[in-house]
Parts: sequence; structure tokens; C-alpha cells
Amino acid sequence: MPLWRLFYHLVWATEQRQPLITPPKEQALYKYIDDKTTSTGCHLYAIGGTDNHIHLIVAIPPKLAISAYVKQIKGASSHYLNHYVASEEMVFEWQKEYGVFSISEKLLKTAIAYVQNQKQHHADHMVIQRFEPPFPNS
Repeated sequence: MPLWRLFYHLVWATEQRQPLITPPKEQALYKYIDDKTTSTGCHLYAIGGTDNHIHLIVAIPPKLAISAYVKQIKGASSHYLNHYVASEEMVFEWQKEYGVFSISEKLLKTAIAYVQNQKQHHADHMVIQRFEPPFPNS
């Protein structure tokens, strides 16, 4: 078994940043993403967000491309919400873009805390802008 330590901070938003991650959907969405992450051979350390975007701290093995992981999670989670967590709201869609940032093992705990406290960071206007959608072109 190969040894790897590859940690990533991923973030993406709902289509047009619509407030689609309502409290009733949030718990089901996060659980689904956790289960799907495990089934891909990855490890989810943290998930958090607001009503229009999510952040994940995840370890992705080198055999799986980051883009493949993101595509799988975004596609499967939107399908799940639209078909199994139905509501009268508009169709659930993620934006096409996403942000990915590598994290050193030394900063893993800090990144996890940042993600787990997203609602509070946003309420207090204490977000780290480079980690928030929309992403800068640089």
C-alpha cells in the first residue's frame, strides 16, 4: 500500500450563488458527500459552508485526479438532492467552477477549523477572501 499525505481545501458554490443549501438539505448533503468521499477512497476531514457554497478539507490519493473527485462529488450530490431530498424550490445545481488549495499537514488543523466555522466566519465578516467564491483569475 503506498503512503501518501495529500490534503486539499476545496470550495464551490451553488449555481448563480442561489441560497439552495437550506437547513433541512444541509445535513443530508454533508452526510452524502462524506459517504461518497469514503467510497472513492478519499478521506473527508471537514465540511462546512453557507446557504450558497461549501468548503471541504479532503485527502485525495494520487491515483485519483482532483478534478475527477470534484466532478464525481458535485454530480452525485446534486443528483441526490434533486431526486431524494426533493422540495418545492428550484432545481439544485452547483456552479461549474471550483477552487482547490493544497494544505500542508502542519496547517491541517487550522484549515479544518476554518471550514467547520464557515457560518460564524461569514456572520462576523472574517472570511479569508482567497478561499471564497468567486475566485480571482490569478
